Amino acid sequence: MRLSDFPPFKVVAEAVNIVTSRKKLEQFVAIPLYSNAFYLMLNTGVMALFGFFFWIVVARFYTEAEVGLGSAIISAMSLLSIISLVGLNISLVRFLPHADRPQELINSCYTLGGLISLVVAVIFLAGLGFWSPALAFVKQNAIFASAFIVFTMLWTLQSLVNYTFVARRRAGFVLSKNTIFSVLKVPLPVLFVLFFHTFGIVASWGVAMAVALAVSIFMFLPKVQDSYKPVPTLKLSLLKDMWRYSGGNYLANLFMGCIPFILPLMVVNLLGAQQNAYFYIAWMINGLLFAIPFAVSQSLFAEGSHFEDKLKENVTKSLKFTYLLLVPAVIVLILVGKWVLLAFGQSYSANALHLLWVLNVSSLPLALTHIYSGILRVTGRIKELMAIWGFIALVVVLVSYLIMPVTGIIGIGYAWLGAQAVVAIYVLVRRLSV
Repeated sequence: MRLSDFPPFKVVAEAVNIVTSRKKLEQFVAIPLYSNAFYLMLNTGVMALFGFFFWIVVARFYTEAEVGLGSAIISAMSLLSIISLVGLNISLVRFLPHADRPQELINSCYTLGGLISLVVAVIFLAGLGFWSPALAFVKQNAIFASAFIVFTMLWTLQSLVNYTFVARRRAGFVLSKNTIFSVLKVPLPVLFVLFFHTFGIVASWGVAMAVALAVSIFMFLPKVQDSYKPVPTLKLSLLKDMWRYSGGNYLANLFMGCIPFILPLMVVNLLGAQQNAYFYIAWMINGLLFAIPFAVSQSLFAEGSHFEDKLKENVTKSLKFTYLLLVPAVIVLILVGKWVLLAFGQSYSANALHLLWVLNVSSLPLALTHIYSGILRVTGRIKELMAIWGFIALVVVLVSYLIMPVTGIIGIGYAWLGAQAVVAIYVLVRRLSV
């Protein structure tokens, strides 16, 4: 499939035609590929917007060092949750639509994911002095250490719940769950700052997530899966059938997901907590752009799992949809990035603006990588998927580690952009083959 199949002017003309016609707009929204991608993007938009407010509140009430440490701890928990998923999230999307015993499959995935995250969090805390010396203080406080373990388990479970909604092509519930989480977490740092320092940031995040997860499991999931009840279950026979597929996807997802969570840990240990605050905010803002191709890729994967015979058609639609949204978003964020960063404080604008710009541009080649990843998942070309994301992870982490002491946080941006550009060239050479 060639990019020339959808020239820019044709894409814009089609978009204007859709937007100016109520009938065509309704037809457009009714297409599951677009509606689910839209909900996932809107979900990220809501999380980014309220995350923006959350970190503004945090930046105003906590020191830059506390912001840097708090964001590093949240990144560590997120990284551990990705490790704990062992590919179960992707397997839910692939196998749940045709499962004979869907409720047992869901509960087995949740139970196994929760148990693995418990073990992984305990191991991480035990070796914290080795993994991240700057965060060694966490295990010295029993309450903080216990909360770290619980929040890691909850984050793993909420990820699996998200993918259950995606598998059932009901991504609107992902939006509902994360809206609850996003709204609740904004005022909590003000309350917790009276009693805690860095832990106040982490606790705000964890408590809000716990409430949103409870609502999802007891209210939303029964609407997606008939008669669903959250019962601890471990049907290894069901999970064994998925392992060959989920194992490869696990490594690919680990490579993909670990990057934004390893980098803050690297920055806080190499450059200090203050520089990590600047890096984290720049990456968080760009997460809104990164979410556009990721959401479309997830929707493409879900649709392909239901209707593989329509994959080529859906790939073309996905590319059009992605760049139609992404290009204007990149231009706008480049223009207003300075003022967006000023909302966090003058120091953030002075130290994170160039990184913000580089990350903005990187979203354009990243889009090709994500769409191609969706194709590889549907067609079962998992080794190629692992190779692509393994290359990106290796280049970004290794190059960042080597040049960051010299260039500062902007070096991460160059490493990320370079890796995405190389993979995008590879995808173009492959012509997005289905």
